[in-house]
Amino acid sequence: MNNQTIADIYSTNEKIREKLKQTLANLNGGQAEILPEDEKWTIAEIVEHISIVEEGMSKISAKLLKKAQAADKKSNGAPLLSENFAAKAVEMRDKKLEAPEHVRPTGNQTIEESLARMEENRRKLEELRPLFESANCADDYKFPHPYMGELAATEWLALIGGHEARHLHQIKKLMRKIGSE
Repeated sequence: MNNQTIADIYSTNEKIREKLKQTLANLNGGQAEILPEDEKWTIAEIVEHISIVEEGMSKISAKLLKKAQAADKKSNGAPLLSENFAAKAVEMRDKKLEAPEHVRPTGNQTIEESLARMEENRRKLEELRPLFESANCADDYKFPHPYMGELAATEWLALIGGHEARHLHQIKKLMRKIGSE
């Protein structure tokens, strides 16, 4: 990830989303609900998880940004991604992680419903873009991630794409297992 501006992060996240949608378009029939041996979640459940997590990340970002704005913390528009964030992102890239209970899929959401939820989350994130570009919460306003530690709003924004890319890779592996790719 070489995100020099907030616009770069938004662009990166959008490219990852397009790859996810293209990958999901290759599914047919009930393939999204097949649970291969040695796997915990179906493809539909992974997409549901992504939608739950992204919604949480956008809410966290909004709260942090609004606190920074209220405190008149100005940004120069740079993402301000910490060295710790970059190091943790690399460290977590290939680790098998256990999702906290509150972001686990219910299995009651179709891929179409999850994608619609994700599009709504993206709309909300787009509304936050001016705050991402103007408010600085990197030093004073952070929220803990269960594996990455304290993150500022811009780090949560970058993590949205990283999280989705991680699960896109997982979905592609599942598709190979079920013979869809």
